[in-house]
Amino acid sequence: MKIFWLFLGALFLIIGLIWIGQGLDYIQWPARSFMINEIRWTYYGVGLVILGCLVIWAARRR
Repeated sequence: MKIFWLFLGALFLIIGLIWIGQGLDYIQWPARSFMINEIRWTYYGVGLVILGCLVIWAARRR
C-alpha cells in the first residue's frame, strides 16, 4: 500500500508542475490548450503540488 501512495503523490506532483508551467506560459503543450497563460491553472497546480508532497510525506512515515 505504501508504494501506491508514493506513486499517487509523485503523480500529483508531476501533474501539478505541468499545470504550473502551462499556467505561466512556460509549457505550451499542446499548442492550443485552454490552460496556457491562464493564471488560475498555476494556482491549481500549486495546490496539487502541495497535496502531492503531503501524500508522499505521509506515505514515507508509514
